[in-house]
Amino acid sequence: MIPEIEKSLNDQIQHEAKASAQYLSMACWADVNGYNGIAEFFYTQSEEERVHMTKLVKFINERGGKAVIPAIEKPKDDFHSLMELFETFLSSEEFVTQQINNVIFQCLEHKDYNVHNFMQWYVAEQLEEEASARTLLDKLKIIGDDKSGHYMFDRDINKMLPAEENN
Repeated sequence: MIPEIEKSLNDQIQHEAKASAQYLSMACWADVNGYNGIAEFFYTQSEEERVHMTKLVKFINERGGKAVIPAIEKPKDDFHSLMELFETFLSSEEFVTQQINNVIFQCLEHKDYNVHNFMQWYVAEQLEEEASARTLLDKLKIIGDDKSGHYMFDRDINKMLPAEENN
């Protein structure tokens, strides 16, 4: 495995781990504040990010590299509103997309088409994740500060996304 790409993939493991921890923290915040549907959504998001991380770990090790399991810093755990919660979600997904694009760019520079091909799954996944985050944020913007709207958003969040997002 090309050392620069191995390092970038290990960096990506850290980004996925950080996103997983952040979404777990967001789920806890939602749970404590009575948003059970939103909590469940973020528990699921956290687990998805952990799966993304594990997929990278296995790929690196199977290709003769050495995956590094990172220490991660404590995630943000205090939010002032649902809007802030979902803005954080979108921002996190945009950051992860940017990092994946950097890995892809490196693959092309080094002509590592095997890793490039592997990373295409992440590209498609990020398109879905960003679209979901934007859809949910748009719905919250429509709702504004309406408490009954927040109640319905919480109740219906896991029905608002396309079927493949609701596993």
